[in-house]
Amino acid sequence: MRARLAIALTAAAALTLTACSGGDTDSESTEGAGGGDSIRIGIKFDQPGLGFQDGSDYTGFDVGVATYVAEQLGYSADQIEWVESPSAQRETMLQTGQVDMIFATYSITDERKEVVSFAGPYFVAGQDLLVAADDDSISGPEDLEGKNLCSVTGSTSAQRIKDEYAAGTNLLEQPGYAECVTALVAGSVDAVTTDDIILAGLAAIPANEGQVKVVGNPFSEENYGIGLPQDNEICEDVNAAVEQMFEDGTWEQLLEDNVGASGYVPNADLNPPAVEPCA
Repeated sequence: MRARLAIALTAAAALTLTACSGGDTDSESTEGAGGGDSIRIGIKFDQPGLGFQDGSDYTGFDVGVATYVAEQLGYSADQIEWVESPSAQRETMLQTGQVDMIFATYSITDERKEVVSFAGPYFVAGQDLLVAADDDSISGPEDLEGKNLCSVTGSTSAQRIKDEYAAGTNLLEQPGYAECVTALVAGSVDAVTTDDIILAGLAAIPANEGQVKVVGNPFSEENYGIGLPQDNEICEDVNAAVEQMFEDGTWEQLLEDNVGASGYVPNADLNPPAVEPCA
């Protein structure tokens, strides 16, 4: 199966290079896995509980899922090269062969499907709220009228609340969600908003345990998929690995290990999700 992966990724990288104009692209960043001795997997480096770098260690639910899938494809944990994949760069990184696949809270959308492929989904998240542990006044986005809400600069999460639920919400923007949680613990804001599992990861940090909680009333659906280059031949193998992960109990254990301390419980009506056929 490893040979099949190497052939598929080499073909995808070749197609990408043919489609690109000019010769300015760094050959090292576009060559792809090719030899099959290692696999490059994109993750977030700054999302506790999901994808987080601590020195040479990488932890989180996405990291665990990626490691499991890679092992099912024939790669041991020490053959994985972790590559930071910021949200705005994910499509480009797949198209240019900088990574072979991406596990980074990567929502499957029709727009993204035009330029990359997806396996999965392996989790369905939903936008939710993080509040102080002793705050019972906020049970959903409708309760934020006149309150202070924190989200990351440029995030669509906070704007959705202002546009669809509580126009009078006061928005504080921060460069990252960790800063938002700091403001929440300090009492500067009443709530933080983004996907529920991201909030759960933040709540599970030892320094935050017992001080904050996820409301548990999601008001959107975000299907997290595994980003792959287009025209690849491994999507069905990746899907088979995801389904095996659901069946053997690994999926539940990874969630418990990484976000269980927050008390967060995934939406049982949506999780584990039905894996979509590869297009």
